[in-house]
Amino acid sequence: MVLAAVVLAAEVHVAAQGPAAALHTPWGDPDLQGMWTNTTTTPLERPKELAEKQVLSEAERAARDAERFAEVNFERPVQPNATGNRLDRNPYNEFWAERGSLSNRTSLVVEPPDGRLPPLTPDGQRIQTERAAARKTSPADGPEDRSAYERCITRGLPGAMMPGFYNHNYHILQIPGYVVIAVEMIHDARIIPLDGRPHVDQQIRQWLGDSRGRWEGNTLVVETGNFKAIHDRNITVFGSAGAKARVIERFTRVGADTIDYQVTLDDPATFTTPWTAAIPMTKIEGPLFEYACHEGNYGMVGILEGHRAEEQAAEKAAKK
Repeated sequence: MVLAAVVLAAEVHVAAQGPAAALHTPWGDPDLQGMWTNTTTTPLERPKELAEKQVLSEAERAARDAERFAEVNFERPVQPNATGNRLDRNPYNEFWAERGSLSNRTSLVVEPPDGRLPPLTPDGQRIQTERAAARKTSPADGPEDRSAYERCITRGLPGAMMPGFYNHNYHILQIPGYVVIAVEMIHDARIIPLDGRPHVDQQIRQWLGDSRGRWEGNTLVVETGNFKAIHDRNITVFGSAGAKARVIERFTRVGADTIDYQVTLDDPATFTTPWTAAIPMTKIEGPLFEYACHEGNYGMVGILEGHRAEEQAAEKAAKK
C-alpha cells in the first residue's frame, strides 16, 4: 500500500512540475525523487601510491582514468579453475558493465582522512581469517557457504548503496512521511518512515536493518540498526554491517542532477573506528530493470555440483 501510494504521489508530483519547479515536494520536503546512479571507477580506498593526496587535478584524473579502467576491465585473464570462468577470462565481458568514470577524489572513503578503511578489531580480523580459510577448504559444502549476495538475497547495508560493476541504479520516491528507495541490484526495496517513530525491538533483525529518517535542513538523514547477522564466508568486508552496527546515511540534493550521498558505518565489533564514504549520485533517465539474478538458481546448482565433482576427483586421487 505504501509503495502504491508513493508511485501515485510521484506521478502527481511529476505532472505538476514545470521547468522552473523548486527542488521541493508539494508538501515542502526537499525533493530527492527520480532515477539515480552511483557508478564510478573511483576505488573505495585510496591507492597507497597516492598517500596524502585527496584530490586529483583534472589532468591527473584524465591520465589515471584509463589506468583505472584497465584495472577493473572484465577483459583480462583470471584464475583458470574459478567456477564459471573460461580458461582465459571472466564469465562476463565489458558488454555487461556500467562503469562510470574516475572522479577527482582519490577514494570514496573520506574519513579517516587517509582514505583507507580503519584497522579491523581482533574479532573482525579473526572472522576475516576464518572466512578466508573456509573459502579454501569448504567453498561450497552447501548453499550457505556462498554469500547472501551470490545467493541473490541481498547485499545488506551499506553494500546495497555502494557502486560496483553493473545495475547500481536507484529509484527514489516520496510521499508525506515516507521515502522509498528501490535498488536495481538484487531488487532490494527500502521503505523509510520519517514520522519520528521509534526503532523496532532489538530482537527483530532484518537483512537491511530497521531504518528511520529525518530532515536536517535540506539533508535526509537515515539511521539504521537491528541488522540480521550475516555469517557468510564470502561477504565483502564493507558489504554487510554486523549485528551491533549502525549505518548513518545523508542524502543532500546539490543540484538538478546530483545528490551528495555520504554513508558512515559504525561497526565496533568489526572496525576499530567508524568510517565514511562519499558517493555522488547522478540523475539518469531510467527505467530500472528487473534484476532476475540467476533465474531458477541454476548458478547455485552448478556451483554445488562442481564442488561435488572436485571432491570425488580428490578422493580418487587419494586412493591412487
